[in-house]
Amino acid sequence: MPTDVAELKRRMAGAVSVLKGELTGLRTGRASVNLLDPIQVAAYGSSMPINQLATVSVPESRMLSVQVWDRTTVQAVDRAIREANLGLNPIVEGQLLRIPIPELNAERRQELVKVAHKYAEQARVAVRNVRRDGMEHLKKAEKDHEMGKDEHHALSTKVQDLTDKIIKEIDEALASKEAEIMQV
Repeated sequence: MPTDVAELKRRMAGAVSVLKGELTGLRTGRASVNLLDPIQVAAYGSSMPINQLATVSVPESRMLSVQVWDRTTVQAVDRAIREANLGLNPIVEGQLLRIPIPELNAERRQELVKVAHKYAEQARVAVRNVRRDGMEHLKKAEKDHEMGKDEHHALSTKVQDLTDKIIKEIDEALASKEAEIMQV
């Protein structure tokens, strides 16, 4: 039953963990294997994470290397990296893609902050959707006489408090990542 606050909390925490994963992928000037995690590649008739098609490694601090396992997916991986709006331009060498990590200039830092804000807003929307589902279920339960007004009010207050707490956590994660990106 979705009125279970623990279930709503689990779903909201899922949105936060997705956000943290996406923010980890935003680079701060150093190469990281997590940089390409949010990228989805159109291959084999579906959308797949890059780590299911290739091995990502960091041969040096300002370079990523992506060893694609299947020769037929090299172009799809290259296209996905270029279109991911991370400012990366792979150099294709057979089944190996070398990706130099450019220095972050002020303009690029601002772009990355915008991307971080977009990720945070998606997480907030996901949390609000979970809240809406919970509130609708509470209204239905009260209407169907499964709970009284007092219980409905108490539970909806709990759901709202949980929502506020999770939104605050999202905002803190965003502020932390923004400070990390803007640090020169």
